[in-house]
Parts: sequence; structure tokens; C-alpha cells
Amino acid sequence: MTPLTTSFIKRLRDQDQAAWYELWETFGPVIRAQLARWGRGQVGAETIRDLTQETLAALSGAIDRYDPSRGARFSTWLLSIAKHTLGDEMDRRMAQKRGSGRRPAALDEQFMGRSNAIQADEAYHQSVFRAKVYAAIRRAESESDFMGFSVYRMRVFDGLQGKQVAEQLGISEPTVTRHLQRLRELLRARVRDSIATYSFTAEELSEAEKAGLVGDDQMFDEAIAEIYFIQSRLRSADESAGEDY
Repeated sequence: MTPLTTSFIKRLRDQDQAAWYELWETFGPVIRAQLARWGRGQVGAETIRDLTQETLAALSGAIDRYDPSRGARFSTWLLSIAKHTLGDEMDRRMAQKRGSGRRPAALDEQFMGRSNAIQADEAYHQSVFRAKVYAAIRRAESESDFMGFSVYRMRVFDGLQGKQVAEQLGISEPTVTRHLQRLRELLRARVRDSIATYSFTAEELSEAEKAGLVGDDQMFDEAIAEIYFIQSRLRSADESAGEDY
């Protein structure tokens, strides 16, 4: 594990509320989307948000047993716990229909390593990876000044030419270029930090290179833009679902 990863795990084990909020903000939409797919329309948006909270609460109670050396990605372990909470909810509903009691299933050691019962597919792994990168984008935005991020957004996300950006913001083209370069370097640093913080295996650490985030400026910008748009749509859908109740 990287020093950033070790530090983050320690924060979770110390019940650092800011660390738990980071998990909720970063991976909450991904977990809720997965729970919705598993629920197949039988589980409402409010219940899904409750189950997401239960997932993180269960993780809180089991974090001391997490051992990345056993071969499981942290994201896979988190998915296993989410599956457990959903299964527990469905068991509770079935018990209510039968009018019988229900004993909660144990969160046993199968969640600590590779489990045949839980198979996280590539789409899920990609969603988790995009969530890490999106967290880096949000952090870079919060750390930069308004002009710097506006230039990057207009040039990379909106696809405007440097001259157009300069005219709209009332600055020179060389100034546009300087802002673009500074924000890109900040983004590169924050992406590295985010990947290091939330990655627990060599396989996860290699995802940035596969996605083009360690390539040249054009490749980096294209990869950032694609991730930003996909993750923004996911978060918008997640927020819309939350407004339904």
C-alpha cells in the first residue's frame, strides 16, 4: 500500500468522520447505482440511500479486519458489504411476508478476501475508478482560483478554442495558456493523490496509466473530460433519484 492509502485506512479505523464523508461523497453514487441494479425496481430510492449508509456503517465495524494482502480490492470488499446489506433487507422483507422473525446474516470473513459469491465486473471497477478521478477533479476545482478552473473547463470540457476563451473571459491568449497549464498540473497531482489514497492493490494503481492519465497533455485532457462527463451524469441521476422522496 502507498503511504496515502495507509493514512486513509488509519483515519477510517480512528473513526475520522471526515474520512467517512469522503467515502460517502466519492463512492456513494457508485454504490447506490449498483444497489439499484441489484434491486431491479423492487427497492426504492430512499431505501437505497439507507442501504448505502448501512454499507458504510458495516464497513466501519469491520475496517480493523480489512487486509489488502489477501488479494481483494478495497472496492470489491465494499461491493461485498453492499451486497450483504441488500440481501439482509430482502431477507427482512420475506420474513415480514411470512410473519416470522429474522436473524441477520453474519458479516463473516468471506468479505475479507476473494469471494466466489461476489464477482465485481469490469463496469463496476471502471465506475469506482472514475469516482476516484472525479474526486480529484472536484478537489482541484476547490483549490484553484475561479479563473484557472474556468479556463480549463471552457478549453477541455466545453471544447472552446483559446481565442474564444480569451474573448469570453477578457484575458489574453497567453494568459489562457498559462492558466490551462497550471490547472492541468494541479489536476495531475490530485489524480495521483486520489488514486494512491483509494487504491489498495497494484492492479488498481495501474488503472490510471491504462486510462491515459499518465500520457501527454492531449491524452490526459481527453481522459479527464470523458471521466468528468460520465461521472457527472451518474451524479445527476443519483441526485434526481434522491429528490423522488
